[in-house]
Amino acid sequence: MAVVKETYALTAAWPKAEVFGLTSQVRRAAISVPANLAEGRGRGTNPEMARFAQVALGSLYELDTLLEIAGELGFPKSEQIPHLRLQLSDLSRHISSFIHVKRRAS
Repeated sequence: MAVVKETYALTAAWPKAEVFGLTSQVRRAAISVPANLAEGRGRGTNPEMARFAQVALGSLYELDTLLEIAGELGFPKSEQIPHLRLQLSDLSRHISSFIHVKRRAS
């Protein structure tokens, strides 16, 4: 959830011309991470939790790539992007570990 909040704060300063482009895509990718984790938990089985966590991990990688693009394009607040990307890296390790545990428990 912290990544979603930081993503929204970051993208609020981006060009208005990008509201329906990169800004929207970045926000959707950020929201997809906790939403898929929650949906997997709601399914209640280890294989389903692992499957939805894998989808969340894909969204996290998508978000990371989109942030890299925004930084390369020099979007406002680009200096904050490396910090957020470090958080994404840490979160990806946690999600990957979670997936491994859930798959082994199946």
